[in-house]
Amino acid sequence: MNGAEIHVEVAPALHVFVPPSRRGGTTPLATDGVSTLGHVIESLGIPLTEVGALVVDDHEVPVSHIPKAGERVSVRPVTRPQRVPGAPLRFLLDVHLGTLARRLRLLGVDTAYESTDIGDPALAARSAAEKRVMLSRDRGLLRRRELWAGAFVYSTRPDDQLHDILDRFAPDLHPWTRCTACNGLLKQATKDELSAQLKHGTQRTYDVFAQCTSCGRAYWKGAHHDQLEAVVERALSMRTQGD
Repeated sequence: MNGAEIHVEVAPALHVFVPPSRRGGTTPLATDGVSTLGHVIESLGIPLTEVGALVVDDHEVPVSHIPKAGERVSVRPVTRPQRVPGAPLRFLLDVHLGTLARRLRLLGVDTAYESTDIGDPALAARSAAEKRVMLSRDRGLLRRRELWAGAFVYSTRPDDQLHDILDRFAPDLHPWTRCTACNGLLKQATKDELSAQLKHGTQRTYDVFAQCTSCGRAYWKGAHHDQLEAVVERALSMRTQGD
């Protein structure tokens, strides 16, 4: 770009996306006089899904704004909790976020997940068709215009990923109501109804069961229940602290 020069300040929360030279303070940036401010910001490496406001000379502007010479631009992160109007809050996760998907489902959050790599165009199309917020660490995917909505997953650690998504979107939590395997809703079930799926030891030891209404999978408070209970308790405590 060799057109009008503007001065850009990127909020600290977005520094992960930009080179060190553009972190801290205001730095000059040459534009071509034609591209929108949204395009300019994306050229810095910042997905627009992560931008809450673009402020030019103390006035908020849309991403379609064409920068003019000398303008001072402040790039701010999304406001938390982030509201996604137009549809019930539900998510779509790519192939790399399987643990996060299972934990969101454990908390009763409507979470679709692709266990195979179906490609960015198909993921974006599903996000739009089902009105789901696309969660991914793939910046290219989050730049696709057909997405319904999207959000970058900042951490590679599942605990931190879950904390960040709950903090950002504040979804309603209904623990133990969804199948962690397929996202279907659970219903109470008797031991007799599930006898074909249960080993003799399980039938002898447990009395309370649930079953997925979509895939038929059986659930009970097995050996890993304490670990799952800890995930649920941490999530619920976040909600209590936020009230």
